Amino acid sequence: KLKRRIVRILIVEDESIIAADLEMTLLANDYEVAGIAYDSTRALDMISSRKPDLVLLDISIKGNLNGIQIGQILHENHNIPFIFVTSYSSKEVLDSAKVTMPYGYIVKPFNDRDIISSIEIALYNHSKSHDKGLPSFEVVKQHFGLSIAEYEVLKALWEGLTNQQIGERIHLSVNTVKTHLRNIFSKLDVESRSEALAFLRNLSSS
Repeated sequence: KLKRRIVRILIVEDESIIAADLEMTLLANDYEVAGIAYDSTRALDMISSRKPDLVLLDISIKGNLNGIQIGQILHENHNIPFIFVTSYSSKEVLDSAKVTMPYGYIVKPFNDRDIISSIEIALYNHSKSHDKGLPSFEVVKQHFGLSIAEYEVLKALWEGLTNQQIGERIHLSVNTVKTHLRNIFSKLDVESRSEALAFLRNLSSS
């Protein structure tokens, strides 16, 4: 069985309390923290040396570069998705930020759900723009023993549907969808939606 791939996220945040809060939120939701950068120089070093899957990026980071400039570097040179986490929500800042093509924009103060849902959407959108598609039923069945019903649920998960939407598409109750998802996670040896998507992206590109 292929080893599941953990999503690694870099935190670029110069306020230590907020950085620690983000770290706890990520770890509690089965993400790996690739590091915490408190200034732009350290951020660029960690981006190059640790190659994270996604970056949570404070716009007002200390150092020679601000978060928007770092975002531009991520977009142009590294093809790493990033989400701005900032206190600034003015039109001027938003206009400057959006040209760097971020995958999300979270305004402080935020809650854990804001962070996790934004990360899941960002990873999904990035995967859809770069992946080769979900592996075929034959491949998934051969390697992991999924049933056709589980594969239908997996396809809907790949497309970013919620449990309610999955149930409506394939005419199942939400509880049955949850049961299928538990079985899928067990067979793929993952523990969450985000881990399952990361695993499948890795499989489809291998």
